[in-house]
Amino acid sequence: MPEGAKYANLDSSVNKNRAAKPRKHSTGENSMNEQLEHMAGRVTAGKMTRREFMGKAAALGVSAAVASSIFAQAAQAAGPKKGGVVKIGSVGGESTNSLDPATYASQVPYHNGRQFGDTLVEVASDGSIEHRLAESVEASADAKTWTFKLRQGVEFHNGKTMTSEDVLKTMQRHSNEDSKSGALGIMKGIESMKADGEYFSVTLTDANADLPYLMADYHLIIQPDGGMDNPGAGIGTGPYQVEVNEPGVRHAYKKFANYWGDDAHFDGVEVLVINDATARTAALQSGQVHMINRVEPKVASLLDRAPNLTVQSTPGRGHYVFIMHVDKAPFDNKDLRLALKYAINREEMVEKILRGYGSVGNDMPINAAYPLFDSAIPQREFDLAKAAEHYKASGHDGSPIILRTADGAFPGAVDAAALFQQTAAQAGIPLEIKREPNDGYWSEVWNVQPFCASYWGGRPVQDQMYSTAYLSTADWNDTKFKNADFDAMLMAARSELDPAKRKEIYSKMGMLLRDEGGLICPMFNDFVDAVSNTLSGWETDPNGELMNGQVTRKLWFS
Repeated sequence: MPEGAKYANLDSSVNKNRAAKPRKHSTGENSMNEQLEHMAGRVTAGKMTRREFMGKAAALGVSAAVASSIFAQAAQAAGPKKGGVVKIGSVGGESTNSLDPATYASQVPYHNGRQFGDTLVEVASDGSIEHRLAESVEASADAKTWTFKLRQGVEFHNGKTMTSEDVLKTMQRHSNEDSKSGALGIMKGIESMKADGEYFSVTLTDANADLPYLMADYHLIIQPDGGMDNPGAGIGTGPYQVEVNEPGVRHAYKKFANYWGDDAHFDGVEVLVINDATARTAALQSGQVHMINRVEPKVASLLDRAPNLTVQSTPGRGHYVFIMHVDKAPFDNKDLRLALKYAINREEMVEKILRGYGSVGNDMPINAAYPLFDSAIPQREFDLAKAAEHYKASGHDGSPIILRTADGAFPGAVDAAALFQQTAAQAGIPLEIKREPNDGYWSEVWNVQPFCASYWGGRPVQDQMYSTAYLSTADWNDTKFKNADFDAMLMAARSELDPAKRKEIYSKMGMLLRDEGGLICPMFNDFVDAVSNTLSGWETDPNGELMNGQVTRKLWFS
């Protein structure tokens, strides 16, 4: 089993060139701090209200920003408090959304799953494996057979006790081609599975040292009977159970009385669908919600100055992309694909779209946040001469090349498409932008139309990222990249237990995908969230937005 330390250094170099953000406030003199800390302690002890604390701080001439920071520090030191209903304002919700974990493809469904569901394991913020419904994980010497000892006495929201049969049937459902599961690609290497009392075991066709990381995929929520009968019922073992399910509008949850864990502190959760970035920001500022995802970089610095909230920026594996279906004209022409790849100005994208909250991409989904990343792979540069050369070689007829995008594709997606159009035109490439509505984008455009804007949140290890999106048989192969050599190398890397040799294989895969595939990856984004200062417990987690979706389990009201 891989050691957690191997995957610990996840965010050391993703954004090392960005200048450090200035401190939000000065702490003032020690005597004043001590007085404020004493008052903050009275609030956490229930002897003073937060309003009284802020009033007394103002009377002492302390700014609201300084007072809020000291209050937050005191609340953090006092430990978690129970109670209250926390509200998330999230982009990425549509009227077509389902609670079926197999279908999750955008942010709101992802956050819904985090409320009602659990996976066998999770990937912790330091890159190690954290046990959830599995108490322990053991591997055979050849890393082909993995055995999960299951937590006993865990109850589903419908009152049924979780068994190894539920786990087995969950995995069988996600292994079924008909399920169209987002986890289908990572289930391909499984030869057999078995339920045996308190144990669930997986036998692989080839060794894979990363198997526990694959089992942490957010689609693999354990459901009663595997969700075979009613996968969209929203019944799991998570801390909150479904009360309201209004796709595209609102989802509400209440604390599950028989939840097996002790890591959830709220009485309830609401996930409000707010796809418009301006409306989402306004909802946070007015107190309608307590946190939002996808803060637009162009307003992040301004928003961070507000005294009642904090912008949290976390480098990681997320990337904003333009994807081409390599099996559809004109994108089945390699020269045309290369023309488009050379025609995009990555540095300009990072500067103008991300405003520094990210780094340059290289037409592959892997960056320095991955433990086996090869920094020696040459960076593809913006080159109009090469773009024009490849475009001419493609023999394209000069008709408009349609690039579809929407505000909800990623923050700044419409502006990014416009920048791409401008630089492509300089190379003589006739790019035409078609703006699509947010509602229905992830069901009607992404993975359907041959050229569109998209995003990926990344995965903890390269095997999972490649298996999910680039393996020929993966259901989420959104570039339709099917390459026998790539597939063979992916299988070889899984069974290679020597990290140096695995790195060499992954390097070859990355270069093959960069040069032959349909991915245009101009930039890796930070996860930029904003959170009310009424909440405590925030931890940096490079695995995903809003603390990898764990905010409602790990935060609490101050």
